[in-house]
Amino acid sequence: MVTATGNPALSSRRSGPRDVAPIRRLLDRGVRDRTYPGAVWAVGDAERLYDFGAVGVPDPGVPDVPMRFDTVFDVASLTKILVTWSAIGALWETGRLDIDAPLGAYWPEVTGHPVGGLTARHLLTHTAGLPLRAQLKHLYGTDRVDIREGVLHEALRRPPGQAVEYTDRAAIILGFLAEHLTGGRLDELATVQTWRPLGMAATRYGPLDPEDRARCAPTEIDPDTGVHTKGSVHDFSARLLGASCGSAGVFSAAEDLGVFLRHVLGGATGAAGPGFGSAWTSLSLRVQTGDLQPVRGLFWQLAPGTDPAEDTWVHYGFTGVGMWVCPRLGRWAVLLTNKVYYTRDKQPLTDVRDCFRRLVFG
Repeated sequence: MVTATGNPALSSRRSGPRDVAPIRRLLDRGVRDRTYPGAVWAVGDAERLYDFGAVGVPDPGVPDVPMRFDTVFDVASLTKILVTWSAIGALWETGRLDIDAPLGAYWPEVTGHPVGGLTARHLLTHTAGLPLRAQLKHLYGTDRVDIREGVLHEALRRPPGQAVEYTDRAAIILGFLAEHLTGGRLDELATVQTWRPLGMAATRYGPLDPEDRARCAPTEIDPDTGVHTKGSVHDFSARLLGASCGSAGVFSAAEDLGVFLRHVLGGATGAAGPGFGSAWTSLSLRVQTGDLQPVRGLFWQLAPGTDPAEDTWVHYGFTGVGMWVCPRLGRWAVLLTNKVYYTRDKQPLTDVRDCFRRLVFG
């Protein structure tokens, strides 16, 4: 485990080619502006982590406890990459899944239903025409069997291939598909195929045990308890589906995400490599949506404000997290915040993210 030295709220290490002072100034300003209570960043390449740091605090209610490099975050929709994209990639690379075949051709549970006519590629590019909001409890109740049946048998809102429309349902369906094809639960698949081979010891589905909860950044106020959620999943769909949720529910830390992104860039992973590899990454990190906007690969999005030639891809999480990868430069970056502690307003963090991306990738 790489550990920041000195004051953990301010420390960083620099062995890369850039001055990290502008990054710290940017993220410090976000703390002062109450865009988020604190932030952790990391930058590296396929071989190593070379810049990292932490600013602010995880919890303004405990101002004497600084943000640390090993602070654990609810990474929300980064689950889509860390779990579902990885699992589907392993199935594709081993020939167990044709992402262009209709799901109903090999999945009896969806045969004869609208979802059965979709392909995994539709779901991975968010072009499936699914309902935009999950609304699982409102539509299907709280029983997991009923939720699964409802999601897999739901009508489409438009024919597939017409528009890029981000929806958690795409990852939820793909998570159910991965479980169907393997006979295992998503958390087990992720642990065996990805997290354990890469040594991602801080990454797991919530709720967290007391030790990990103690170093977790809290998120939004829970309306049921009146206190900020800490160590329990922020996303309500993930609360209902637990470790079978392909869209959210995972907690992680900056170093683990960096190790994952090193593998995405082709870095050495030791003898027992993850289930997905360079073929899946190469396919995923290219434009898959034609002339439709916004431009997407397979679950990854072209970084807003960039051109495809820049080859910079990103995935965000609602709680205030994001990770970028640029094969052209051989560089990755992670920015973790708990911005929902203050607000759901997206724009202030969007501005910080865009500036962070420019500082890291030019």
